[in-house]
Order: sequence, then C-alpha cells, then structure tokens
Amino acid sequence: MTRAAFRRARRPEHKQQRREAILTAARELARTSGVRNVSLGAVAEAVGLAKSNIVRYFGTREEIYLVLLAEEWRSWADAVRAALRQSSEPGSPHRIATLLADTLIERPLFCDLLSHSSTTLEHNVSVEAARAYKVTALSLVAELGEHVAAAAGLSPREGAELVGAACALAGMLYQASNPPPALAQVYAEDPALDAACPKMEPSLARALTALAAGLPALREQQPG
Repeated sequence: MTRAAFRRARRPEHKQQRREAILTAARELARTSGVRNVSLGAVAEAVGLAKSNIVRYFGTREEIYLVLLAEEWRSWADAVRAALRQSSEPGSPHRIATLLADTLIERPLFCDLLSHSSTTLEHNVSVEAARAYKVTALSLVAELGEHVAAAAGLSPREGAELVGAACALAGMLYQASNPPPALAQVYAEDPALDAACPKMEPSLARALTALAAGLPALREQQPG
C-alpha cells in the first residue's frame, strides 16, 4: 500500500488494513534481521509511513512486537492442541516434552520474541498493551496445561508449569544457540569453546523431559 493510500485511510476497515500492514512489516523484518535489530524507524520505512503515524496505531516498537508475540502464542497453542489430538493414548514424559520442543523449534520467530519478552518487550508499553498480552499468554498457559496434563498424567498445575517452562527455556536457548557473529566465529575456531553453544532441540527436549518426569515427585512439596 502506498503512502498516498495510507494518507487517505479514514474508514475503520482502512485503519485495520494499516494496522495489519504495520504488523506484517514488523514480522518480516524480525524474521530477516532478528527482533533485537528492528527499530521503529525501520518498520515505518518498510510500511511507507512516518514514525509519528506508526505510533497512532501502536504506541511504541515494543507494543508492536508484544502484539505479534500474542499472535505467536495463539499459533503455537493451536499446533500443540493439534499434535496432542493425533494420539489419544497417554504419552510418556519424553514424548510430551519432545512434542512441546518440536512445536517451539518450528517457530523461530516465537522463540526470538520469547527471548525478549521480559527484558525489553514488556517495557515501554502502555498498561492496556501489557494487560492484553498477559491475559493472552497466561490464559493459554493454563489451557494448554490442562491438555498437556491429560496427555502426560500430570495435574493441571503441573501441566501449566511444564508449558510455562517450555516457553521460558525456548527463549533462553534460542539466544544461546544463535550467537552473534563474533561469538559464532569464536565457536567455529575453537571446538572446546563450542561446547558453550547449546544445540537447541536436544537441550530443550532433555530439560523438559526431566521436568515432566520430576514434577509428580514434588507434589507433596508444593505450597497450597
């Protein structure tokens, strides 16, 4: 859509189109360059708008990416539910952990956004934007926790803990397993140091398997 077309956007459907165009541009820039490297100016340039026009729809860069993170949560939740429906038999801790890990690894943008959620994306946002994101994320953790619990023989609380841990670990491991250029060169040149760069899929699946297997043993120790 051209800058002139954007200037003429006055009707609600046109404003929604502009909002979606901003989100699409931000999403593609993040996929290409990484979330940390995308500025509000870059999004504005990609859409063909001034930054002052962008902030009429999203107050800050962080609000744009918090909306995209909520969308990624919904997409991941759909994928997890679909994968769990494929098997009606209770799964082992390893199978459920691998399912969670695989569906996360298939979504690098989600993992990238998760890695920045608490450090940057939840900062410099309005109360309304923060509340909308938290309601979405926490409701999906609780809902998926029930599905995971039923499939893995866990309590709903334990299922929610496993889902929450999966996302927290995915965000942490995504950054560690995708190092910046200088560290990538260090790892390539020194195999001994390369051990500091975890392989995301096996690391995530192993950690989640251990957690899924260990949660039932802690039931009596959980606070009321």
